[in-house]
This record gives sequence, structure tokens and C-alpha cells, in this order.
Amino acid sequence: MDLRSQYPFWLLKDGMISSFPSLEENMETEVVIMGAGITGALMAYHLGKAGHKVMVVDRRHPGMGSTSASTGLLQYEIDVPLRKLIGLVGEEAAVRSYALCVQAIDSLHTIIKKTGAKVDFEYKPSFQYASSRWHVTDLRKEYELRRRHRLSDIEWLEADDIKKKFGFKAPAGVLSAEGAQVNAYKLSHCLLEYCTRNFGLTVFDTTEIEKWSESKSGVELKTTERKVIRAKKLIVCAGYESGNYLNKKVEIRNSTYAIISKPLPGDQFWYKDSLIWETAVPYLYMRSTLDHRLLVGGRDDSFYNPDKRDRRLDRKALELENDFKKKFPAIPFQTDFAWAGTFCGTKDGLPYIGTPSPFSNTYFALGFGGNGITFSLMASEIIRDLLESKRNSDASLFSFDRS
Repeated sequence: MDLRSQYPFWLLKDGMISSFPSLEENMETEVVIMGAGITGALMAYHLGKAGHKVMVVDRRHPGMGSTSASTGLLQYEIDVPLRKLIGLVGEEAAVRSYALCVQAIDSLHTIIKKTGAKVDFEYKPSFQYASSRWHVTDLRKEYELRRRHRLSDIEWLEADDIKKKFGFKAPAGVLSAEGAQVNAYKLSHCLLEYCTRNFGLTVFDTTEIEKWSESKSGVELKTTERKVIRAKKLIVCAGYESGNYLNKKVEIRNSTYAIISKPLPGDQFWYKDSLIWETAVPYLYMRSTLDHRLLVGGRDDSFYNPDKRDRRLDRKALELENDFKKKFPAIPFQTDFAWAGTFCGTKDGLPYIGTPSPFSNTYFALGFGGNGITFSLMASEIIRDLLESKRNSDASLFSFDRS
């Protein structure tokens, strides 16, 4: 599956941070994690910290799938607004899902501090503006819901407030204190390296699993090079490719686009360099980087076709640059890099975490949506508990058999 165009910024910026050998002999372990991106790395960290013997395999080099194309926004706001999510899953489950995303940002920061990873993590406010005056009423309802449930320290902004704080025109908006940004590609590498040093993690890259089978005692995996791995449990953390192993489709595949500017003068471009996004679907979003670049993403297409997606990249990049310049005409934005990728969502905007039928010893961590990194953090905690037969009251929120 072609997950991205050839030149995502983080991969060009950081290069191949670390590499690992390919699997060249049959092996046995307790847990195999399929996928060495951000989801697999977080899973390896939580399981290794809990004392499990873990092996990670990936058909690419670590982080070179969707992780290298991630724009690194960490938000508690789920792609499906809270008011709509309540109608889909009920108020208690919807509010809890949003609250878990808030917790996940702080948990991720704790892990980064614990491991000493230098991954450009920064807390940032998150600002969502109404794309048109027709969106103001619904955004106001969203604001009132979040405030009533105390999900975040939030503020309602009128048009004059937005002009003063951000410098562009919008009819209204919601400013939330909880948000952050990170280099997901570098974080994946840092976590894998930390786990190999401290938890005895074994990593094999350029090792592709061709098929696997289950028995009462565990899982047997076979690689394309005819090597065999036997384990008690398998955890599939293969990102947007994970859906290929399910007997029913749970994801909605789209194509998405992003650009990043050349370094710019100054160290603050708008109010606290907040994460900025809008109410339109698909939405335009913006963030800054530590090296004073500006990242703009969006202009999604509702299809998965890598060739068609990549042919549109030049046009989409120009459209994104123009979108930015309309908002901030005084900022001399010049596109330095542009890339495209696959983006998967779900009908309710929530991840799928757990063991779907007909599997019994295989877990899936499907953190689909704009909250992919925080969903992956949540998945690693939930699957750790499930693997250890510990009760996790949040597992049912994201199970495969939810209605």
C-alpha cells in the first residue's frame, strides 16, 4: 500500500535516524508487534516497561510509513465534534473519549521526559474558527458542551478578538488551552532505541509478514523470506495498512496534502503560535515549527489512489499556499516542501482497539483520524491491560463490536 508521496518533510529533515537488521532466522518471543511507526513504538514502550518480552517487525525501515508524513498535531478535539459524537455513542462515552485525548497529550509528554527524547514537543493552544457565519451556531453549541464538561480551559472569541489575537477575519472561534505538537517520526525512533537499551526490545526492519495463523497456544507468523516467528500474542500496529487484515472494512480512506515553508524571521507568528484549524470539512490547519517554519495542511480528497493523489500534489500545494496567504498576507510564506499521504477516518471518529472476530490472540491498534498519535497512546495502554487480563473500563469505547 502506497501511504505517502516520496518526500515528506520529517524524513528529509532527519534522515534515517536508526536502522535494524532483517530477520534471518526462526525466532520465538512473547509478543510480536507488526509495525515500527509511532503506534508500534508506543506499544513497545508500554509493554517493555511492563516487563514483557517484545519483538517489533516492519516491512519498511522504522517510521517510514504514515509516521514520516505526520504533521504532528496533538489535539483533544476529535474529528467528529462532541455534539455529533454524543448522538452517535451517547454522552458519557463521547465525553470520556474527549477526556482521554486530553490525558493522552500529558501522558505522551511524560514519556518524552522519561526517555529524554528530543522530539520538538511543545504545548500549544488549539484554536478552531468558524469557516463561515453559518457555522457559528454549531460551534457555539460545541463550546458550551466542552465548557460544561470541563474538558479544557476554553474561551469563546468573537470576530474582533480573533482579529486582535490572530490577525485574520473569522466570525467566531474557540480557543482551547490543551494542545501540543511533536515530531512523530523522530519520536518513533527515540522510543525504539530507548526500548532496545532498557527493555531488551528486538527490532527487525525490512521484514515483511506474508501471513500468520492462530492456535490456542499463540500465533505463528511467516515472512516473505520463509522465516517463522512464534509468539503468544500478535499486535497489529501497521497503521492504515492494518485494515487489509480485517474481514470487514472499518476505515474511510482519503488523500491529504501538506506544505511547509522555508524558515521565516521571527519566533512567533500569531497568538502563542497556536494550532489553527477550521470548522469546514475537510478542514484547513496550520502550525509552526521550532525552526521557524509554518506548516499548512488539508485540501483532502475522498479517495485512495496514490497515482492520482501524487499527480494532484503540485496543484494542492499551490492551493494550500494561497489559503495561507489569504489569512496572513503579511507573512512571506514560500513553500519549501510539499507532500501527500493517505488519511483514514472512521464513521464516529474514534479508533478501533482490541481483538476483532475471528481472532483470539491478535490485537489491533487502529488509531485512525486526526488524533492518530493520541489514539495510539491510548491503544498502547488499553492493549497492555487486555494482554495482562486486567480490567480496562475504556476498552469498550473503542472495541470492534461497538454499534
